[in-house]
Amino acid sequence: MPGVRKTGFGRALAHAVGMALLALGVALPSTAALATSRIKDLANIEGVRQNQLIGYGLVVGLNGTGDTLNNIPFTKQSLQAMLERMGVNIRGATIRTGNVAAVMVTGNLPAFGTQGTRMDVTVSALGDAKSLQGGTLLVTPLLGADGNVYAVAQGSLAIGGFSAEGAAASVTKGVPTNGRIVNGAIIEREIEFTLNRLPNVRLALRNADFTTAKRIAAAVNDFLGTKTAEPIDPSTVQLSIPKEFKGNVVALLTEIEQLQVEPDNVARIIIDERSGIIVMGRDVRVATVAVAQGNLTVSISESPQVSQPNPLSRGRTVVTPNTRVGVQEDGKKLALVKDGVSLQQLVDGLNGLGIGPRDLIGILQAIKAAGAIEADIEVM
Repeated sequence: MPGVRKTGFGRALAHAVGMALLALGVALPSTAALATSRIKDLANIEGVRQNQLIGYGLVVGLNGTGDTLNNIPFTKQSLQAMLERMGVNIRGATIRTGNVAAVMVTGNLPAFGTQGTRMDVTVSALGDAKSLQGGTLLVTPLLGADGNVYAVAQGSLAIGGFSAEGAAASVTKGVPTNGRIVNGAIIEREIEFTLNRLPNVRLALRNADFTTAKRIAAAVNDFLGTKTAEPIDPSTVQLSIPKEFKGNVVALLTEIEQLQVEPDNVARIIIDERSGIIVMGRDVRVATVAVAQGNLTVSISESPQVSQPNPLSRGRTVVTPNTRVGVQEDGKKLALVKDGVSLQQLVDGLNGLGIGPRDLIGILQAIKAAGAIEADIEVM
């Protein structure tokens, strides 16, 4: 506090009080032990979400890397229809251009997006275009699932990859047939959603869990001083709007989403066998089990020898096979994993055996089959 000086006597007194608490077995709270998260990071408000939009359009201005009109009929038809709307009639004419590409345009309409605001869109080639670099998307309406137009996109593309080729070689980096237009679409239609008139609000948990749902409801009830929140299932908490917040649900949600709750998740191990990635949660526990791991290497080498006869002996040259087979077994170690070890202890113990990620995948699956691991294993 300003104006307050801590004297030597004050420091000594604080030290003495702390030692007395430790002597009495009183544990001081630790910030590391309180792994809490905000409710806004654990749950979504039902109805407040994005909506996906999609549209079909043309990208022009490509440097000869567009669609082949003879091979892609829909690009040619779209180009003819677009030019006819501009008053240019090219029916029956031969069109030879490689600067146009048919594309699909996708985007996400943000929640409570108002008319006139902008949103990002992604543009992807639909035909055999080699690159969209340097292209410009023409006016493209973006439709929702109900078939209505909610936004209109247009603008220059930003490409993350490139493609270059010569007579005998080519090089490609990234995906040159996919691009993005930042703020490339203007919202033309709003989705009506009267949040302030809702009689109740449901919170949808991102990771369904009974304990977390109950803790969220308890935190909301403690904050409001009345029982208004109730967990319906592991993924939903229903909140009845109190009288003082009728017509002002936004103010209520602003206060609720800042409440701190300690989440609880199922112990889970995620394994990706293709890349050898293993992700284990902090609640993974292992019962007492002995683990042995060894690598068996069998090597076979062929070194045929040529046997030639003596001069003037009328013999024949014969090839004599010579095969050497070797067997080597490494890692003859047996490790004991004690009951109830933590994730860090488990990792340290298995690393002590010199086990790689791919061998660790088999060991974890074997421990799970033995019933000695308290976690769910999901193989991607």
